[in-house]
Amino acid sequence: MKTNLTNVKSVLESYASDSNLTETEVLDKLKDYYFNKEVSKNLKLYKKGKKKVSDITKDLKISPRKFYAILESKNVTHKKYNKNNEKVNQDN
Repeated sequence: MKTNLTNVKSVLESYASDSNLTETEVLDKLKDYYFNKEVSKNLKLYKKGKKKVSDITKDLKISPRKFYAILESKNVTHKKYNKNNEKVNQDN
C-alpha cells in the first residue's frame, strides 16, 4: 500500500512540475474530473428512471438543490414543484 502511494505521489509531483501547477491545484482538478464522471453516471440512471434523486444525492454527498441545478445546467427535464400553487389550492 505504501509503495503504491509513493508512486502516486511521485507521479503527481512530476506532473505538477511539468504543468507549472501546485499539487493542490492538480488534486482539485482530479477531484472535479471524478465528481463530474460520477455525476454523468448517475444522470444516465436518473434519465432511465432507475435511480431516485434522494439516492443520487446520498451517493454524491450533495444537496438536492445542487443536484437540480446540475440537471438544469445539463438541460435534463425534471419535475418542478411550485409551492405557491399548492398553497393556493389548499386555501380554496
